[in-house]
Amino acid sequence: MKTGLLLMAGLSCLIMGSVRQDKEKLGSDTALIIIDVQDFYFPGGSTELVHPEEAAAAIKRVLNFFRQHQLPIIHVRHNVQREGDIHHSAAPLPGEKIISKDYANCFRDTDLLVYLHEHGITSLVLCGMQTHMCLEAGTRAAVDLGFSCIVISDGCATGDLTYDHRTVRAADVQTATLASLNRTYAQLLTANQFIDKYR
Repeated sequence: MKTGLLLMAGLSCLIMGSVRQDKEKLGSDTALIIIDVQDFYFPGGSTELVHPEEAAAAIKRVLNFFRQHQLPIIHVRHNVQREGDIHHSAAPLPGEKIISKDYANCFRDTDLLVYLHEHGITSLVLCGMQTHMCLEAGTRAAVDLGFSCIVISDGCATGDLTYDHRTVRAADVQTATLASLNRTYAQLLTANQFIDKYR
């Protein structure tokens, strides 16, 4: 009887231990990069996207997670004045790094790469707007530069695209872009999946 109880206790400890090991933790070598969550992409803006508020809500959850855990946060904004402010949903706090860029690739002609190297950052969590443009460009560039990347799949938004008299709906643009990034360039997680994995 005692032997059976001891075996059960040991098995319980092994199971609990494996659960603990499955829970991953983020360290200061992981940074959140929020790309171009700016006023012109929201309702009434000059380049209004499809469902930007839903994407912003997911971004806000991940942003709060990084703040609660005192992990590095980098805000990226495209250099325009008209409607170019970072949207209030992702507004930087004092001390959070802000990068201003002129190209889709947030590494091009900015100090982002230097900043990441100086702070020992090797892994990135990316989200933002537009999915098929600046988020994709930043993710691909990051991987080419040697960073490990996670993309928050519901923390990004895009719009309809038209080419050769054909319109591709935003939902299809979103799916195609994320599918092209999946695995080869990034691990895709929703905001809730990310938080559950690393909490």
